[in-house]
Amino acid sequence: MNILIVDDEAPARNRLRQIIEDMAEHRVAGEADNGQAALELAAELSPDVVLLDIRMPGMDGIETAHHLNTFANSPAIVFTSAYDEYAIQAFEAQAIGYVLKPVRRERLGQALKHAERLSGNVLGEIARKSGLPEQRKYLCARSHGELKLIPIDDVVAFYADQKYVRVHHKGGQDLIDDSLKTLEQEFADTFVRIHRSVLIAVRQIESLKKTDDGQVQVTLRDDDPNDGQIISRRHVANVRRRIKEG
Repeated sequence: MNILIVDDEAPARNRLRQIIEDMAEHRVAGEADNGQAALELAAELSPDVVLLDIRMPGMDGIETAHHLNTFANSPAIVFTSAYDEYAIQAFEAQAIGYVLKPVRRERLGQALKHAERLSGNVLGEIARKSGLPEQRKYLCARSHGELKLIPIDDVVAFYADQKYVRVHHKGGQDLIDDSLKTLEQEFADTFVRIHRSVLIAVRQIESLKKTDDGQVQVTLRDDDPNDGQIISRRHVANVRRRIKEG
């Protein structure tokens, strides 16, 4: 198998590379020292497996795994970890590949054999057990064949767009593969649904006003091509409540 090594510490990467190079059935496709570089390399190299450190500065391993899951040919993931025995038991309960640091050849070989492609629900559970944030800091989009990371803090709104979701953000608009429902669940504390096909960042709502026919319209702080949209009657009370809560 072709393997991508991701760890912010060079000694850890070197250790993994040495072990893999001793395994005739596997080869190192590349190395990355952070989550963003890992995504770029994974898009370029299409590895079979990613050996992924969990705690890294910037984008941690959990969020990186979320984005890897969106790839057309998503790699299997083996987390590398320095957690104690209780955390490892949590990993095992989810049937997830893991390698306890310092890495041993036998354990890495076993983990590679049992590497899994992880669902979003499983990754959320790992984040909770690991004391890491469950929400992503970025969204992953493809733009002109290149990988693009969009900071969640820059997002104004999500719009259902056939089988995709269109993200309007400070840098423009992009399509992502996430569903509106999963985005609503993940970012429930910062976004609010105004009707079945639109989620708005609460912080971006400038005001609400009634139209001549008695409907309620939303005005956004940042320029948005869909500014002035009508809020479904069933969502009006909740939108008003979220605005008051800040």
